[in-house]
Amino acid sequence: MASPAVCTAQKPHVVCVPHPAQGHINPMLKVAKLLHARGFHVTFVNTVYNHNRLLRSRGPNALDGLPSFWFESIPDGLPETTDGDKTQDIPSLCVSTTKYCLAPFKELLRRLNTGDDVPPVSCIVSDGVMSFTLDAAEELGVPDVVFWTTSASGFMTFLQFNRFIEKGLSPFKDESYMSEEHLDMVIDWIPSMKNLRLKDIPSFIRTTNPDDVMLNFVIREVEQLKRATAIILNTFDDLEHDVIESMQSMELPPVYSIGPVHLLANRETDEVSEIGLNLWREETECLDWLDGKARNSIVFVNFGCITVMSAKQLVEFAWGLAASGKEFLWVIRPDLVAGEEAVVPPEFLAETADRRMMASWCPQEKVLSHPAIGGFLTHCGWNSTLESLCGGVPMICWPFFAEQPTNCKFCCDEWGVGMEIGGDVMRDEVEAVVRELMDGEKGKKLREKAEEWRRLAEEATEVKRGSSVVNFEKLVNILLGQNQRSEQM
Repeated sequence: MASPAVCTAQKPHVVCVPHPAQGHINPMLKVAKLLHARGFHVTFVNTVYNHNRLLRSRGPNALDGLPSFWFESIPDGLPETTDGDKTQDIPSLCVSTTKYCLAPFKELLRRLNTGDDVPPVSCIVSDGVMSFTLDAAEELGVPDVVFWTTSASGFMTFLQFNRFIEKGLSPFKDESYMSEEHLDMVIDWIPSMKNLRLKDIPSFIRTTNPDDVMLNFVIREVEQLKRATAIILNTFDDLEHDVIESMQSMELPPVYSIGPVHLLANRETDEVSEIGLNLWREETECLDWLDGKARNSIVFVNFGCITVMSAKQLVEFAWGLAASGKEFLWVIRPDLVAGEEAVVPPEFLAETADRRMMASWCPQEKVLSHPAIGGFLTHCGWNSTLESLCGGVPMICWPFFAEQPTNCKFCCDEWGVGMEIGGDVMRDEVEAVVRELMDGEKGKKLREKAEEWRRLAEEATEVKRGSSVVNFEKLVNILLGQNQRSEQM
């Protein structure tokens, strides 16, 4: 029988590199767990900033890892901050990782490859906006699979950013182009995507500055994608079949839909299945509260890890929820309100005391799969959208930025599971939409459609025959095949 050291040395070794934001870390961790269950040694690479946040939120031993599942960190290049529990400024982070992460990442790979206690690195799985990893992979001679963590529809719109510039649609000529009338312009030339308006395109095109950081960052990262070995998406064929099929005819590496990755990962029960990487401490008391509630009776409100709003918008949401008469679970991050502490009126707390639960963070995936949840007021981030679909929960959509408007459009008009709410946020509208979602005829139809998507998501992740399972096995075979070929060269 071979010794443990020999067995470890024979393992393929994947290095997983998420973009350093919660909504990117979570799905990458699921992919890492899935690869570990297929026999890979995993090194999961956070930034130093987030590594330290995780130690604070989960305890000093949270990232000790296991013999075949390691955590490492590299600096993100941003100045150190005294407030280490806030999401960093996204544009600054995107610029910084592009400029400063390659050198420390290459040093990490060198250290892993010269150590005696792990097998040599055989492949990389990196976030779609961490393209510096492609340089390191090429130098090392290993494959780099890119994980684009948006919807396929959102990804397709990002692929078109150059065309928006070529057509003179971005950047905007002046501020007048931000008007509702202009944003209603029909966009009918994106493959397999119908009935789009300019307002449904990711928000980064809405700039008057040709040097806009996020506009140019997306264009650069999309261009780098052509160097990847393959692209994986956290979606499933039944949900976005036409869009995924259109990508196959584009100048891209092979594209595989392997989602919902949380459903796939939940089927695994090996020693890493309980590892979590939440940057805020989860308040699990809300699950006990939900256990005592009737089926489909609770409105869940959560705007994700990046969305910010004004104090006025927060108050409008609060009084709209209060006026609806519904019970609700509301997650309010400390940094939800731009530039100040997120505080709801004491009168609101008094009025709703017997029918609400408040938290600063929660185990959202478990919440959305709880039978008590009847509706979800969301920013339409892709993780949130997918988890809601998998829970059979209809949505009230309030998109904030990036591809969230695209997700909102598809939720409301293509998938039949959502109702959009105005960006300005008025309490009367919040009240009316919540009532309609929870009690109205339209809400009933949305719930039925969400339940249908839940069933199809389950089918996509069925053992052996689900479309996402089949695609994931293809991905594993590509990584292993590439590894064998590189050894033979």
